[in-house]
Amino acid sequence: MAEQPALGFAGLLRQLRAEAGLTQEELAEAAGLSPRSVSDLERGINRTARKDTAVLLGGALGLAEPVRPLFVAAARGLVPAAEVLGAVREARPRVWNIPARNPGFTGRDNLLAQVREQLLAGDKAVVQALHGMGGVGKTQLAAEYVHRFAGTYDLAWWINADQGGLIGDQVAALGLALECVQPGVGTEAVRATVLAELRHRGRWLLVFDNAEDPADVAPWLPGDGGHVLITSRQRGWDEVATPVEIDVLARAESVAILQTRVTELSGAKADQLAAELGDLPLAIAQAAGFMADTGMTADEFLGLLRTRAGQLLAQGAPGSYPRSLAAATGLIADRLARQDPAAAQLASMCAFLAPEPIPVSLFTAAVSVLPTELAARAADPLAWRQTLAHMTRQSLARIDHRGLQMHRLTQAILRERLTPAQAAATRKCAEALLAASNPGDMPNPVTWPRWARLTPHVLTADLAATESPALRELAGHTCWYLIERGDIRAAHDLANRLRQQWRDRLGEDHEDTLAAAHFLAWALLEMGRYAESRDLNQDTLGRRRRVLGQDHPETLYSAHNLAITLRKLGDIEAARDLDQDTFERHRRVLGEDHRSTLRSANILAHDLRELGEVQAARDLNQDTLDRRRRILGQDHPDTLASAGNLATDLRTLGELQAARDLDQDTLDRRRRILGHDHPDTLASAANLATDLRTLGEADDGP
Repeated sequence: MAEQPALGFAGLLRQLRAEAGLTQEELAEAAGLSPRSVSDLERGINRTARKDTAVLLGGALGLAEPVRPLFVAAARGLVPAAEVLGAVREARPRVWNIPARNPGFTGRDNLLAQVREQLLAGDKAVVQALHGMGGVGKTQLAAEYVHRFAGTYDLAWWINADQGGLIGDQVAALGLALECVQPGVGTEAVRATVLAELRHRGRWLLVFDNAEDPADVAPWLPGDGGHVLITSRQRGWDEVATPVEIDVLARAESVAILQTRVTELSGAKADQLAAELGDLPLAIAQAAGFMADTGMTADEFLGLLRTRAGQLLAQGAPGSYPRSLAAATGLIADRLARQDPAAAQLASMCAFLAPEPIPVSLFTAAVSVLPTELAARAADPLAWRQTLAHMTRQSLARIDHRGLQMHRLTQAILRERLTPAQAAATRKCAEALLAASNPGDMPNPVTWPRWARLTPHVLTADLAATESPALRELAGHTCWYLIERGDIRAAHDLANRLRQQWRDRLGEDHEDTLAAAHFLAWALLEMGRYAESRDLNQDTLGRRRRVLGQDHPETLYSAHNLAITLRKLGDIEAARDLDQDTFERHRRVLGEDHRSTLRSANILAHDLRELGEVQAARDLNQDTLDRRRRILGQDHPDTLASAGNLATDLRTLGELQAARDLDQDTLDRRRRILGHDHPDTLASAANLATDLRTLGEADDGP
């Protein structure tokens, strides 16, 4: 009998590829090589491979770490190919149908370690449900786990569980591999026999991939003796498994994937791409593949992503994923629309808000602006929570104590799936929702937590094109809030953008354009750019006097701000004259206790002190402080502004101890209410330090 020729590397590669269930083209794609190079190696045209080529092939074939170095050595002709095959047989469980390993898998080490530790912990944790939104890498994580820990199992079996009715056929295939069932046996007999066989074995692993319903999987869980991984977009696995939520990649992991596939990509551009893609693994893989295949630059890709994300993310899936991100998201959205149209409406509305958490109260507090069915749900606490559950169970969004949160790419894909008419109606509804949620009272810190939650969604709205006066007013109030909060740069940038956009669209004299100009001038004032602020305030005041009238509150706001800039620029008498006129108009039109009147009084007192009329300033500041304490409370920022001004008057008049006590109280309150770094807090600290130095108590500084 003729002796069989020794196994060469070409035969080894063909055999390992066949066992992995890959064609030459699929192996080449997974390894990032050309099909010709794989073909030449398998045909023996190239008898050996370069080290880097062998490393890529070993990863694409899913070879475990103890085997992969041997494979690389065999590829270079350093060890016999048969030795590699023997090592593969020893390292891999005898019963095995796991998909090929993804050679591009990066990171997730902590998550894999967590899954491993929990599986080894026993009890209920032997069943782990990896859940999360589409494209977050649940299947990839499960496959990597199996390959990484293959040597610790005697059996590893993969079950596609997206159709519950087909699970039985795949368990029957496992039974045939275990030789414990015969072909053609009924489903119940398969279940009883295979599960009993597994319970008598140890060191087995089952993976139920892309499961939809716990009820589909629960009957097929063997119980003792091994481990189970479940991947699912759905939540609600607590009764049968320990849930493990899979989140997006860490930024460093996203950057590493992008730079590995697109070698000319700089770290800064990779970071920018990862941010725009929201670190979603499937989106990162699609972007890397598309850019590598087409030669598209990062800037070109970013431009398309911002304008045509849905189309861009429909451009095929990487070989390690079953479908593109757009296709996967579309399937989920279609299923939700069939099962619960109101929940699908809610998802569409979320797509027009920011990717930051959306307070649930945004919807329940503005029921009247919602579509009919969704409004009925939002008005009923039980039905509303069920609607939220329907949407989040599909992993289109997540929910926690902060509210609903939807990934930015999911939002983009959902928006692009709408017809122009549907998109316009949904956007209009989202704008009405925001406008109805205006917290108001911008200077009051009590409202700031609500403003902080709302502001990202205001900034995401199409403020340039909106037809909603209420939304434009909300945008102006957002500028006001940012200034009061001390975020002057953000206020400046927003007001500047709004002024330019509304001036081009609505006209120079439109009241919303003038409001944006007012807030821009205010921000310039706070930034110390006094001449620019003065010029813009003068222009805005002139237009408001002509359009709105001399006594309109908005006109008086502009006069108020212009006077401040005049004083800052040294024209104190002009500032005093304008402030005196503004104060008298406020008092006549709005009354002595109105907040705008009190603000005018506060500024007029400042002018009087600058002109040397300190006693008159003291009297006016004392009266204003008393009124503000009564109307606004002791801790309101306006009240504290009056307290700080009165303390300055007292110090100037020589009442040093009274000034010190008032400055100390004001500083304590501002630190508690505004924070240690707010500009007003820092001003109070400086004032108190002056008091202490004057009193010879410098060592007791704030």
